[in-house]
Amino acid sequence: MTLRVAIQMDAIASIDPAIETTFRLGLEAQVRGHQLWYYTPDKLSWKNGRVTARAGRLTLHKDAKRHYTLGKTERLNLQAMEVILLRQDPPFDMSYITTTYLLEKLHPKTLVVNNPASVRDLPEKLFPILFKKFMPPTLISADIEEIKAFRQEQKDIVIKPLYGHSGRAVFRLKQDDDNFSALMKELFSLHKEPWIIQRYLPEMKTGERRIIMIDGKFAAIAGRIPPKGATSANIHAGAKYVKARATQRQRDIADAIGPVLKEKGILFAGLDIIGDWLTEINITSPGSLAGIATLYGKKLEVNFWDAVEGKL
Repeated sequence: MTLRVAIQMDAIASIDPAIETTFRLGLEAQVRGHQLWYYTPDKLSWKNGRVTARAGRLTLHKDAKRHYTLGKTERLNLQAMEVILLRQDPPFDMSYITTTYLLEKLHPKTLVVNNPASVRDLPEKLFPILFKKFMPPTLISADIEEIKAFRQEQKDIVIKPLYGHSGRAVFRLKQDDDNFSALMKELFSLHKEPWIIQRYLPEMKTGERRIIMIDGKFAAIAGRIPPKGATSANIHAGAKYVKARATQRQRDIADAIGPVLKEKGILFAGLDIIGDWLTEINITSPGSLAGIATLYGKKLEVNFWDAVEGKL
């Protein structure tokens, strides 16, 4: 079976093919004989009932200096695709949300991975509230008085943008930190939307885990260790992967979330767990496949495409 696959992602010239999950997914599709097209989100359009993109035929290469070749850019009718990979990174802003509305017009006749309606409706820091028994003490608010009270209650907190990404603008505030008022003023001058505030988890230093879920099933787990002094274990912020074994509690979390992922059409997801606590469910552009391949030799891109082809 030869599939026509369009990849909606950020600028392909800027990625590092050694660590980029989208590159691994595209390369595996190519190995299977599928045809690839590539476009950036700003090239997506709707006109007279048709969703199109200015896209080029894409060929990927295992060459760090020349990892792709792109054909002539043409107007591509996305209804003619069997699969669209929604792989752009956040920020999860109105531009991102608009692309989900347009791609929703194609799904499920054209399989969009992940389901764009679910990507829009279940942002990764809000999705976990469906499973609140697995979350650490959490506040979502733009009310500074509520944040003050939560800080007094929890003593040691982490605050981060509700729609942020890549470990940016993540701050830890201890009970004796005198910068609270100044930081609140600065943060709310930059972001008008609510923030997510959680109790600081000491396990952060050694116990953050990324669980990869494919078609609602546990596929792999990797540990992530933040750089010294950091409050985020995001790989883009300098964290390192380490081998890990899932605890029973972490398995229980994955087992509880898996059926909901399947129901919502979320074929590929990353669960972020610190110690025993669920903090995020990444469905916009989950990564970590390169790290897992390095740790365990597992090529989860094979599992991914097996699942996609099974849907068709």
